Amino acid sequence: MRVYAVRPYFAPYPGFFALAKQAGTLLLLDGVQFPRGTTWLSRNRLKNAQGTLWLTVPCAKKGLGLQATDAVRINDDARWRRKSLKSLESAYVDAPFFADHLPLLQDAFSGRLERLVDLNLLVIEYLLETFDVAARLIRLSELGVEGQGAALIVAACRALGADRLIVHGGSGAGLDRPALEAAGIEVEAAWPKTPVYPQLWGEFLPNLSALDLLFCCGPRAGRYIEE
Repeated sequence: MRVYAVRPYFAPYPGFFALAKQAGTLLLLDGVQFPRGTTWLSRNRLKNAQGTLWLTVPCAKKGLGLQATDAVRINDDARWRRKSLKSLESAYVDAPFFADHLPLLQDAFSGRLERLVDLNLLVIEYLLETFDVAARLIRLSELGVEGQGAALIVAACRALGADRLIVHGGSGAGLDRPALEAAGIEVEAAWPKTPVYPQLWGEFLPNLSALDLLFCCGPRAGRYIEE
């Protein structure tokens, strides 16, 4: 059994879903430490008339020290929600399928979700279903396993009955592969293809948030998610 273990990123790029599709099991590492600096857990790239549109979810960090990812709370300020939604509406008003998925954005930025991980899960689960990616989604916090680094991944794989771990080819440098392989976990590096699809606003920009693919291609978006 294969598993793709990855952090619960904010509105991930299409390759995230391609690897989940390839593995068949998506393990979201929601209990690991939240990074101190800039992170894809709280921001991602979309596109507007000027080029790259950065969408950032402000998080409460000041005075809280090190936090687990699933403990991080969204900054309780309605202005960023209004600004984010307005920016997306302005950028994608002419996208063929933006209106179809506007309710997702309205829900995501409604303020009902207090934790970043819940917002990210809302978007990830929506995209998995919309792209028709048949991957089982498991949260690390649901497994009741403990440990650090490779020991934590090994414990999670054993709890799931997995013997193969899929990692993005460019993000596996920090893995303790000897420790994983000694525990009977085979590490597979994968490079998901970068889908090229019709975009708004001129020159194609690769590896944007998969929301861009969804807004531009609608029901056809899942065809661009390749294993």
